[in-house]
Amino acid sequence: MNYARFFNAVSKARVASPIRELTAIQQRGPPTLISLASGMPNTDMFPFTQASITLPDDSQLHLDQKLIKRALQYSQTPGIPELVQWLKALQVQLHSPPTYNLTPEQGQTDLCVTTGSQEALSKTFEMLVCPGDNVLMDDPTYPGTLAAVRPLGCNLLPVETDQLGMRPESLRAVLSRWMPEECRNPQSDIPKVLYTIPNGGNPTGATLSLERRQEIYKIARKYDLLILEDDPYYFLQFTRPRLPSFLSMDVDGRVLKFDSFSKVLSSGMRVGYVTGPKPVITKIVLHIQASTLHTSTLTQMILFLLLEKWGVDGFLQHCDRVSDFYKERRDHMIKSADKWLTGLAEWHSPSAGMFLWIKLSGILDSHKLIMEKAMEKEVLFVPGSAFSVTPGQPSPYVRAAFSQSSPEQMDKGLERLASLLKEESQQF
Repeated sequence: MNYARFFNAVSKARVASPIRELTAIQQRGPPTLISLASGMPNTDMFPFTQASITLPDDSQLHLDQKLIKRALQYSQTPGIPELVQWLKALQVQLHSPPTYNLTPEQGQTDLCVTTGSQEALSKTFEMLVCPGDNVLMDDPTYPGTLAAVRPLGCNLLPVETDQLGMRPESLRAVLSRWMPEECRNPQSDIPKVLYTIPNGGNPTGATLSLERRQEIYKIARKYDLLILEDDPYYFLQFTRPRLPSFLSMDVDGRVLKFDSFSKVLSSGMRVGYVTGPKPVITKIVLHIQASTLHTSTLTQMILFLLLEKWGVDGFLQHCDRVSDFYKERRDHMIKSADKWLTGLAEWHSPSAGMFLWIKLSGILDSHKLIMEKAMEKEVLFVPGSAFSVTPGQPSPYVRAAFSQSSPEQMDKGLERLASLLKEESQQF
């Protein structure tokens, strides 16, 4: 693939930081290396000597004096090497990327640790998008993505979704304005980027079927699109085996997969990772070098100690327990929805994630209803308009999360919503 056509002028102008490169060289060097190049602070002056973290089984992760010094120091931008290698092995086991053994120039699979997947997403859009570009994405979609991409001055092209995710026929219809061969014309405004949440979509809870994934990838090949696979709910699929990722079917090196530990280990640790073709990952690394330098070495070290202790099988077993927990919460919410909202709203039971997407019958726009009247009933949802690709577009939907509330709270909350909807219907 010609990756140069995807990068904007700012990204093309990025070069490696010599200081960052020296940091990597120093940390790979032998113990006998005398470095007078380093501008790192002296760890002997840090007021921490050791740390221990207790796990649910009462075992501990221990950072002794040597490890804590390393964990509190600057580290390499792509991530601490042992964590990067562990994550690469995980991706090979889970997804077997077809491009894994290609040369770097051909799009060999690479990986970078990021400060949550949100950092990776925002930096990727800043790398790829120019003012006036056309960008394809799920509609509705995650507001964090909208917040990252709207200020870049591009045109967001909404692609319709349903309970099975992005509709390939809608994607074809949007792209029908262009001929596929226009992707070779630098002057054309043909879209270059397709963003989608394939599993447990936020807000809809939709999960793309295998057939749709295959069809969307086929369309992406036809129009030479980069696929941004935002997959924070990959491990929260409620059925096993998990559905194949776009990364697993990527024979061209056109997929960037964004993963996160926020939903399965800790949201506050802020550790994510992006996997994709090396020429693109390298540009993300250069952007991080010029901004945050690297994800917290301390949180990376704690994470690695946990993953090393568990092994891949132990980690996946933990993910299964987390998924089963949310599946049970999903079932409680569906039971309460059936009990209180039948005849007042419509919904589909999600097969992944944390959200139920509810269409309110007889309501054109849920925003005022939720932001004003629902608060009077002491219940809160997110109005559907918050997720619309087109700003200001009215929506009859609300998003209900089943991640935090107890079954009793979910039941009471949906009862209050039902009461509100009945009151609204009596006014007309």
